[in-house]
Order: sequence, then structure tokens, then C-alpha cells
Amino acid sequence: MDERAPVLIGVAQRSVRPGDPPAGDLPLEGASDPLALLELVARGALADAGLGQDGVAALDAIGLVDALGWSPRNGPRLLAERLGASPRLELVTGVGGEGPLVLLSHAARAIARGECELALLAGVNVIRSFRLARAKGVHLDLPLGGLGTPTAVSQTRPGHSPREARYGLVLPVAVYPLFENALRARRGETLAAHRTRMGALMAPFTRVAAANPHAWFPQERSGEELVRVGPENRLVAFPYPKYLNAVIETDQAAAVLVASAGAARRLGVPAARDVGWWGGGGAVEDPWFATERPDLSACPALGSAARGALAEADVDVASLAHFDLYSCFPVAVELACEALGLAEDDTRGLTLTGGLPYAGGPGNNYCLHAVAAAVERVRARGGSALVTGNGWYLTKHSAAVLGPGARPLRAAPGGAAPGTDAARAPAPPVELVEEAAGAASVETYTVVYDRAGAPTQGIVVGRQHDGRRFLAELPPDPALLEAFAAVEGVGRDGRVAAHDGRNRFEPR
Repeated sequence: MDERAPVLIGVAQRSVRPGDPPAGDLPLEGASDPLALLELVARGALADAGLGQDGVAALDAIGLVDALGWSPRNGPRLLAERLGASPRLELVTGVGGEGPLVLLSHAARAIARGECELALLAGVNVIRSFRLARAKGVHLDLPLGGLGTPTAVSQTRPGHSPREARYGLVLPVAVYPLFENALRARRGETLAAHRTRMGALMAPFTRVAAANPHAWFPQERSGEELVRVGPENRLVAFPYPKYLNAVIETDQAAAVLVASAGAARRLGVPAARDVGWWGGGGAVEDPWFATERPDLSACPALGSAARGALAEADVDVASLAHFDLYSCFPVAVELACEALGLAEDDTRGLTLTGGLPYAGGPGNNYCLHAVAAAVERVRARGGSALVTGNGWYLTKHSAAVLGPGARPLRAAPGGAAPGTDAARAPAPPVELVEEAAGAASVETYTVVYDRAGAPTQGIVVGRQHDGRRFLAELPPDPALLEAFAAVEGVGRDGRVAAHDGRNRFEPR
């Protein structure tokens, strides 16, 4: 055994649901303090490893996942002060759901290089508390300090272009349906068959969530219930009703403790507690902006990240025992299955937590919960696990392979950078017509609904008959919008013209 082999030796999760005692002491009943919640899971991970203050004293790295709505100057320093630790390395991620696995890979490789020996990685989001405070008009005086400047292990840049913003393509709930509808059309499915398949795909996720003590919605639902539109399950953006969307309004935190195998033994952690970090991968989709990608029904970078992790770990998909595929929306799972050659009903299962719509999608930190669940599963049942992450709009991807026991990192094949898939070539961006005109057809689309279930906007990605792509909106007629979502819109003909700075598509 290589003494520098990175191993996960402690994990902890915490969900503070409505009615639970909140973390910390904020001046708002039911609201949790993110720093207090971080301290709880940090101490929980140390306790899971069988460590107390001796573990705190040995920490030489602390990394935090970006927390939506809370941006201290140096969050790792604030957490270190709460714990009484003095780490040499302070790490943070940027915005994006791929961040936790990027942070884990960064820490694991630093350990393998001998740059540190014991790293605490943690993340928190208290979106529910923030929204509660806003609704009550209460200011939450959160700590924003922390001396020094942490090292960023991932970068933040806007996920959408100004053009996309003009057409309402800002939030994931409006963008991911474009991918889903394009994929359905590529597969040649009817709307009814597509709904049934989405329900069948996600129903097992609810079953896992129902057995997960940390899940935000621990309730099993049938596939038919997940896709049946009604007062409790309104359409958010076609074709996704509420039950198929990630739930971000949670108060949740997770932490993992990563060590060199040698340090773990010196601290007295039994080798039986080790879950090895065997490899990690990352990739960015080219082009960066979703509507500039040549094929909106595919995501090559997702497969690249997973293949990079598998190659570094020297395992294949068939040998894996456990999966947690990033599941913000069904299309992310569907494309991951395509990339990995997995059946959507693979008997090994596709989630360890219940997924973002049911276990909870706490801002950027979901994957740290998935890692904690993977560690517990590998300890209990053996076998190796693949966890995948996704940031922005199928834009940034990460993956990690965890397995029983320490394993020295192997060199990347062919001299490539660790965790990369050198076979994938970037695609040039598709040029979009600013002011489209004339005969045109729909490439993909969605219809967005308000909280009362009424359609408010139709968004089209289309092609002029000369083949050039454009973005457009549908006429703001509720009856037309309802009718447009009732039949297959991909391939539908019509005419497009510019009105008041935006294109408008009039279907036949």
C-alpha cells in the first residue's frame, strides 16, 4: 500500500427540514446558520472517522463548496476558526454542481503528491432559510469575513449568454427542457411514451429517497404519479412537471474527510473504514453556451468526464457496483446512461441518495451528499462506485470513482492529464441569426408556466430554411401556448420575424 494513497475516512450529512431544530442561533424562528451547519457536519465527519480534537489538530487542508447566497471572503478560514484548526491549504469552488467532485479530486491528488495529509471538504446551502427570511423581511447577519484568500479550484463564468437571457434562458428550469425535447425527438418517441418513460426512470429514485434518512422528500411515488399534472404537480416548463425538477429550496450540508492512507493509520483510523479515491475526471462542453452547441440532444463532455475517471481508476462500467448519476432533470440521467452504455432500468440502480428532485439539490453541493452516500454504501456492501456531477446547463462535468481500500494513483494513459478523455475534439459554436426572417422550423422548444399552472412563455430554438439557427419566442397567447405543448413541436414549420428586438415564431 502506498502511504500517500488518498482515502475517505469520515462522512456526515445533515438536513434541517421544516419543524426540525435549526442549526445555530439566528434571529428568525426555523432558520439555520450556514456556518453552524458546516460545523455540525465537519464534526460529524471527524466523529465518523473516530477522531476528535486530535483530528482537528491534524487538519492541514479545508475546502468549501460555493454556497449560494452566502459569500464570505474566506469561508474555509471561518470554519477552521470554529473548529480550532490551522490548515495550511484553504480551497473553494466556483458556482456549479460539478464543484464538489472537482474539489475532491484536487484534494486527493494533493494528498497523493504529498502536499497535505488530512483534508476536510464541506458544503452547505440554506436556500430555504434565506427565502424564509426574505418572506418575513428579516435580515440574517451572517459572517462575511475570514482573513486571507483561499485558492479557487474551479472558475465561475456566466452560464448563459446575453442573447439567451433575452429569451428567458437563464434558469435551469427553462434550459433543460430544450435538451429533453430534443432528445425525445431524436429517439422518435411520442409525447405519451416519453412521459411514461420519464416516470419509469425517476420512480426508483423516489424509492431510494424514501429510505434515505437525509432526503428532503422521503416519499416513494409511482412513475404515473411523477408525470401526472395536477394542483400538486403543476407543469414548470414543458415537458417537466414539478416532481421532475431538482428541489433547491433546502437547508442541507455534507462533509467528507480525506486522508493519506499513512496519515489515517497514524491517527488510529482502522483500515476497514477506508474508502479509496481511485480516480477522477472532468470535462467542459464545447461550445460553452447551450444554444451554440451543434446537437442539443447530446452531451459529449458528460461521457468524457466519466471515461476519464474510469480510466484513471482502471475500472470499467461493467465492474462497477454502485452509481450516483447527477439528476437535476431526467435528461441529465438519460444522457449519462447513453454515455456509459447503461440501461435506464439497470438493476444496480442509478442513485445512492434519491437524486436532486427527492433527496434534495442544495445549490452546488449535491455531489458531496452523493459522495457521503457512496462511502457508506461501499463500506456496507463492497464494490466500487461512480459519482458524476454537472454544472450550469450540461456545461461542466465531473466524476469520481470510489472503491474499497486504498489504491495508489496510476499514471494517466498515453501521458494525458489525469482524469481526461483525450479522444474528444471540441466542436465550433453554431452561429445564431440575431434577426431571423422567413420560413423556418423548430429544432427544440419549451413552454414555461407560472405557479398557477398557466402558460406564460414559449421559447423556440429554430432553423431558417437556409439552415441557420435562431432563438425566438412564441406569440403570448395562452391558448396557442397550451396547444403548442400538446403535440410534438420539434420539426414543426412556421415563419419567424423580428419584433421589438426579439424574434417571434408563428407556427402553422
